[in-house]
Amino acid sequence: MADKIWTNVNLITMQDNGHAYGLMENVSMVIEHDYIAWIGPEEEIPNHYDYEMESTDGDYMTPGLIDCHTHLIYGGNRIDEFELRLKGASYEEIAKSGGGILSTVNATRAATEGDLIESAKKRLTHFKSEGVTTIEIKSGYGLDLDTELKMLSAARALNISPAIDVIPTFLGAHALPPEFKDNRQGYIDLIVEEMLPKIAELNMTKAVDGFCENIGFTYPEMEQIFTRAKELGFDLKLHAEQLSDQQGAALAAKYGALSADHLEHLTEESIIQMKEAGTTAVLLPGAFYFLRDTKCPPIDLLRKHDVPMAVASDSNPGSSPALSLKLMINMATTLFKLTPEEALAGVTRNAAKALGLNDRGMIKEGMLADLVRWDISHPAELAYHFGGNQVKAVYKNGEQVL
Repeated sequence: MADKIWTNVNLITMQDNGHAYGLMENVSMVIEHDYIAWIGPEEEIPNHYDYEMESTDGDYMTPGLIDCHTHLIYGGNRIDEFELRLKGASYEEIAKSGGGILSTVNATRAATEGDLIESAKKRLTHFKSEGVTTIEIKSGYGLDLDTELKMLSAARALNISPAIDVIPTFLGAHALPPEFKDNRQGYIDLIVEEMLPKIAELNMTKAVDGFCENIGFTYPEMEQIFTRAKELGFDLKLHAEQLSDQQGAALAAKYGALSADHLEHLTEESIIQMKEAGTTAVLLPGAFYFLRDTKCPPIDLLRKHDVPMAVASDSNPGSSPALSLKLMINMATTLFKLTPEEALAGVTRNAAKALGLNDRGMIKEGMLADLVRWDISHPAELAYHFGGNQVKAVYKNGEQVL
């Protein structure tokens, strides 16, 4: 419980209040019972808020940053594949030769839950230090029931930190496991008939994801999984149109998914369907950069149809070993040509939407007091700098955690 009053603070609220960044300058903010209770001029603070007052001396505050797409829990690494790609091998070639996701599956199956927790905890520290207060972590490196449950259990263990909320997502349809290489339908049946019901029974996650791609799963295969997941009450997400147009975003929209992610090969027709369904577009500039891709997501078309754009790290061992969501803000502007305001909305307001969270992502009365205090002189600095750390303090539920 944190009851306090900040004065002389510049709030980058990310609300749609008619000002760039939702900026509210030189105001006061009351925190009560973990939430933002009141915002306004210091002279108008209601008398019943008799809490300790602290001036921020004109510092800027944003909502706590939200990374809405990561694969932070895994065994081993893929440094050897990094070197192969530098020598000319493509991501698809490595995957088809038995590398890629399957090499991480082998390492993750061999790791204990304690191993997975400890290695992920080190990676998580980097995100916390840059003001991330909510992070999604997918499974998907087990591809059997026991290992998928082990990964989701590890995510739950990481969620006990008072500094950051960990949101687990089940990604059983990430790749075809080697034991099912000649029986694709058998693996789909395993997900539909055993994995999804067991995960629902144990309440391990609220969301289900998949990889709809030419090296992943087809539209009809993902539709089987989504149909069952929806029957069981899961929220849906989907890796879509990263390497080719498989109509994955249209499938996500058809099933009312929270988000479709990657989207380099997204079509305008699918964008229109995403808009109608309220599906958020999640952009992953780290993977685009690391794989040296050249086809950007259709940002202008997403703007044209007013589809919310989130930005995430896609932190994973193979295609985006990123440990900085702050760097993704810069990459979203320099590589994808988002404005600094759009990029910041992508790691706050729209990232919350991509996770189905309506209690964070903006500085607004009634929202959780997840906040970051920055050593900056203008909001655009959060996109301008790459490298370094401008964080002065991080607050989770109103309590300072950094």
